[in-house]
Amino acid sequence: MALNKTIKLNNGVEIPVLGLGTWLVDSNIAAETVTTAINLGYRHIDTAQAYGNEKTVGEGIRKSGVPRDQIFLTTKLAAEIKDYEKAKKAIQKSLDDLDLGYIDLMLIHCPEPWDKFRGGDHFEEGNVAAWKALEEFYNAGKIKALGVSNFEKVDIENILNNCTVKPTVNQILAHVANTPFELIKYCESQNIAIEAFSPIGHGEILKHPLLVDMAKTYNVSVPQLCIRYIIQLGFIALPKSSNPDHIKSNADVDFVISDKDMETLKNAERITDYGKSMVFLHKFTEESYV
Repeated sequence: MALNKTIKLNNGVEIPVLGLGTWLVDSNIAAETVTTAINLGYRHIDTAQAYGNEKTVGEGIRKSGVPRDQIFLTTKLAAEIKDYEKAKKAIQKSLDDLDLGYIDLMLIHCPEPWDKFRGGDHFEEGNVAAWKALEEFYNAGKIKALGVSNFEKVDIENILNNCTVKPTVNQILAHVANTPFELIKYCESQNIAIEAFSPIGHGEILKHPLLVDMAKTYNVSVPQLCIRYIIQLGFIALPKSSNPDHIKSNADVDFVISDKDMETLKNAERITDYGKSMVFLHKFTEESYV
């Protein structure tokens, strides 16, 4: 079963390949959503300082009754924090808010602050400063693995060349019709695992005619086809939902996509316009991380 499958990160930590994403899961319902997912068999929960729901995500994990060491919890350092002391305070706040004793994986959410996203400045010094703060907590055993999110090759090289602890994962936008194979190939060459957020393409992919037709041949939904695609590539999939039925169906992905169909999906016409979703992501994270 997909929910029982794990991969080993480059520091030896085991991570489940299927997790629950909690972006846009309001803090008022995050605890219930997380508990529901855990009761359905999920053992990997993904949150972030920017999501504004760390406290209730932690509450949901505690309320589930599942032993802490059986849950893999990821959170992310806000993209705007590019300072060692500020990063230390923010990391400690996540530990306090989550109230789970330790964090399994913590990422730098983005190499640039969201209002500077892909603006040309890679904030090399700031990312090194933030990473060294993360290393301090890692070395103290408060974080079990470190990683990055939305990092390009140049951003990863900056960490590799200037820091001690190697990133274990790069969490990126990856889905059918937008799989950045060049970046993925580089990460794999460095033994950095790929995590795919929004494996259903912010919902835009649900309208893709190719996927609609192919899903019917496997008697699955388009989201299930998309999640299976990510897992079959050997990546970690993080579908987001607060709907119990969707949370359950997103884990029902134990079918196998044929090699021929996988090639078709790899070469699907690329989605470049996600409508308002990415704009909202940047606005949301800007306003909610503090």
